[in-house]
Amino acid sequence: MKIKRGDGLNVVPFIDVMLVLLALVLSISTFVAQGKIKVEVPSASQSQQEKKEDEKPISIVVTNDDKIYVDDTEMDEDKLKEYISKIPNDKMVNFKGDKSSTLDKFVFVINELTKKGHESDKFRIDAKRD
Repeated sequence: MKIKRGDGLNVVPFIDVMLVLLALVLSISTFVAQGKIKVEVPSASQSQQEKKEDEKPISIVVTNDDKIYVDDTEMDEDKLKEYISKIPNDKMVNFKGDKSSTLDKFVFVINELTKKGHESDKFRIDAKRD
């Protein structure tokens, strides 16, 4: 049995099915990526994970003339190293740097915190938001 040249396999229904599957996969993947699917997580006791919201974060400020202040107290690099070595790794640290200050001081502060092993989620760089 020979197939005539004009006769062939009709692929239009196959393409329709594939487009519907593609649309479903794309729509589901965007829900998962954006976190739109609601999931109720189990609860845990709060005795292990107490939040310390009333604690004030440490504020490190670098001025335009490259002076370093920790909670309104001026410190040189050696005193700052000693101070950073004494703070706990889970203490929140806010960093504010003047836009005219040198990058050297910024890198110094970040380097000292990371060398000590300060947790990355406990460090925030404050910037002016437009």
